Amino acid sequence: MKYIKQELTEGILTITIQRPEALNALSAEVLRELEEVLDSLSKSSEHKVVLITGDGKAFVAGADIASMSTYNEKAALEFSQLGHRVFEKLENADYISIALVNGFSLGGGLELALACDIRYASTKAKLGLPEVSLGLIPGFGGTQRLARLIGVGAASEWVYSGEMFTAEQAKSFGVVNQVYEPEDLLKEGLRLAASINSRGRLALMTAKKTIRSGLNHTLSEGLRLEEQKFSSLFGKDESKEGMGAFLEKRKPQF
Repeated sequence: MKYIKQELTEGILTITIQRPEALNALSAEVLRELEEVLDSLSKSSEHKVVLITGDGKAFVAGADIASMSTYNEKAALEFSQLGHRVFEKLENADYISIALVNGFSLGGGLELALACDIRYASTKAKLGLPEVSLGLIPGFGGTQRLARLIGVGAASEWVYSGEMFTAEQAKSFGVVNQVYEPEDLLKEGLRLAASINSRGRLALMTAKKTIRSGLNHTLSEGLRLEEQKFSSLFGKDESKEGMGAFLEKRKPQF
């Protein structure tokens, strides 16, 4: 692949977007390569955790404005639909995704990170949705995922101002989970991934689907959903092993 690198470390897959000359900007070609990778992962149950990061000084600096400047309304719709399709595949994937935001994460880059389950950022990262400064709005899910993550008021500040925020500011808003020095970001991402990787796959995927589905329900409906998902795991080999290992004071073998 031209723009996507994959590296496996102790059962944990790291996907790196490699277009450093354009700060890893998301062109249609980059998105299609990413979609191809995600489609291949969906056919395998090999991975519980996937890390996503960028090459060089950017995570992803945004969508490819050079290409976008030539679009008419039809082409823009198709580009937005492509981004939505790819990011929804990531969001709904049968593994836990962790964005390692190593640098600029703007526009489509932040939207990619928002489609991941967890976000760790470097102290050098800058995050934002600057589309209004181009006379546009976010087109890959930013208006929707960010508002659901941090609330309408805070998301409105990000979208309407178009400003860049530091990693620590992003953490204070709840956009990123943790902030680390650049040299520690990958190490900490792998540490978290290893911790998640040691847990039961069925429990992880059930938890992810319950959290995601609950966002589309009232609290009461979400609690009933949790009851059903919780009880559905009993009697499964995984829960028998997990509870058995706890009672026997040993590590479970998932």
